[in-house]
Amino acid sequence: MPDRQETTVSTTDARAAARGPWKAIIGGSVGNMIEWYDWFVYSTFSVYFASAFFPDGDTTSQLLHTAGIFAVGFFMRPVGGWVLGRLGDRKGRKAALNVTVMLMSLSALLIAVAPTHAQVGSWGAVVLLLARMLQGMSVGGEYAASATYLTEAAPAGRRGFFCSFQMVSMKVGQLIGLSLQILLQRTMSDGTLTSWGWRIPFIVGALGAAAVFYLRRSLVETEAFEDAVEEVGQENKRGTLRGLWEYRRTVALVIAFSMGGTLADYTYSTYMTKYLSNSAGLSKTDASLVSFVAILVFICVQPLAGALSDRVGRRPLLITFGLGAMLFTVPLMTALGHVSTFGGALLLMIAGLLIITGYTSTSALVKAEMFPARIRSLGVALPYALANALFGGSAEYVALWFKDAGMESGFFWYVTACAAVSLVVYLTMRETKDVSLSPAAAPRTRAADLTV
Repeated sequence: MPDRQETTVSTTDARAAARGPWKAIIGGSVGNMIEWYDWFVYSTFSVYFASAFFPDGDTTSQLLHTAGIFAVGFFMRPVGGWVLGRLGDRKGRKAALNVTVMLMSLSALLIAVAPTHAQVGSWGAVVLLLARMLQGMSVGGEYAASATYLTEAAPAGRRGFFCSFQMVSMKVGQLIGLSLQILLQRTMSDGTLTSWGWRIPFIVGALGAAAVFYLRRSLVETEAFEDAVEEVGQENKRGTLRGLWEYRRTVALVIAFSMGGTLADYTYSTYMTKYLSNSAGLSKTDASLVSFVAILVFICVQPLAGALSDRVGRRPLLITFGLGAMLFTVPLMTALGHVSTFGGALLLMIAGLLIITGYTSTSALVKAEMFPARIRSLGVALPYALANALFGGSAEYVALWFKDAGMESGFFWYVTACAAVSLVVYLTMRETKDVSLSPAAAPRTRAADLTV
């Protein structure tokens, strides 16, 4: 019979093996993929179901209503960030990951079965709104839970590379949604898609989320969280607003850090399909295919940029994004609005996505590196959710508002101004590449030391 010391060693080895970074990436990213598939599929299919819930007005007016509900979902993200961020810091990253995917499955199912205006009048829009509110809560918690989990599970010198897969999984989810859209466009008529075919992706999302919930049960907690639980004198601050208040300047930094990046990301990824079809005049099929190919290229670049940040630091990539977005948003968006060919639209969209890669490949990681383990999940979730509610979630609505008012180029300057504000943050913030994530470690720099 093995002695107690041998048992302890074997148990430690087993837990270390279970915490292998690739296992963590798969477990965290697959769920994140489904979460963001469900989140983005609302936007990509709204061109078909907008008239079912808002039959009055022209196409732009109908899209404006659905974009408004899309934005409302973002305003629920701070609520989800607070509730689920607190859960992640107090009960564990795994618990938060499981709750977020359950909420997403329920919300996708609600949209799939939502009655139309012809069936129940305005009550159909109410169901749609409720579902988006649940999705907002879920994604508000999912972003922080997955970012925190992947950051803490990654090897210290390769966090940029491994954590870039969070963005990969987000965009793969979006790509799956676009793939399904292209498939349905080629197998169904516009009339069938508008009538009932738009419900199919939401059924797929609900089933996918349920499957991910089963897969996530095998995840184990990160060592950084377990160390935070054992941190003496910090028990009553874990996952609380009181504990977060101690880092209020860092919270403000994260909001300013995120505003330009999240707005540019949603402009080039989520809004672009509508922009190409509604403003440039490309067919819906061509606009979807342009987005599909461009985002595929974008996905492949993320790990490369993440690995680069492990060598040169996070700030150089963020500064590159800030400068690029500030200088090239107006000319790129103007050119995209007048593009007439598939190839031209594709090259311009890829150019925009390459610019924002400096932000997307590192942003979740940098946020996690800014906060100590005891409030890391809440610290990532709440300020980022606020930034998304104010800037990312309103991107489509603001863009369509400018278009409806006959001042479409005003939106391009709005994106430029937000990118300029974030650039100031990137130029003045401290480098986070070598920060320690665990209170039990004794490195040169701790996350708490980065408070400004």
